[in-house]
Amino acid sequence: MRDRHNPSTTRELVIAVFETNGRLVETGNELVRHIGLTTALWQVLGALGYSPVPLAVAHIARNMGLTRQAVQRVVDLLVERGFVCLQPNPHHQRAKLVVLTPAGRAALDAAEAAEAPINRAIFDRLGAERIAVAIAVLREMNEVLAQTSDTPTVDAVMKKPRKDKS
Repeated sequence: MRDRHNPSTTRELVIAVFETNGRLVETGNELVRHIGLTTALWQVLGALGYSPVPLAVAHIARNMGLTRQAVQRVVDLLVERGFVCLQPNPHHQRAKLVVLTPAGRAALDAAEAAEAPINRAIFDRLGAERIAVAIAVLREMNEVLAQTSDTPTVDAVMKKPRKDKS
């Protein structure tokens, strides 16, 4: 039997996610400032660094739950700084592929090194099992949100090929 719906319980979860997001952004900015990054720049570098293939701006935006315009602004800054370059996309003439440069890989590696102590502290406090549950809960929340809007989740995008229209 399912629990009875209590709006304040869901609201508390949403507020905790908002608070965590704010702290992630603030902490991320502090961690990578010395590398010349912000959390937004790091987020896009990470999307590229963990993808098995180069991505177009629209794919990065969908995967990260961001607008194409916001990602395009970040990509433009990353190009300016030499962290990424744009390459032709064989699947779409106008939507260039965003590719990490060696400088971008080095910046991402430096960001990961800066975050390692915090990652370890989180892991030590929560443990692998609770982290796995948290990931599952957040992914399921994303699925519910995607079902109530036109924004697909990363999992849905990865399961079903989409045409890039950027």
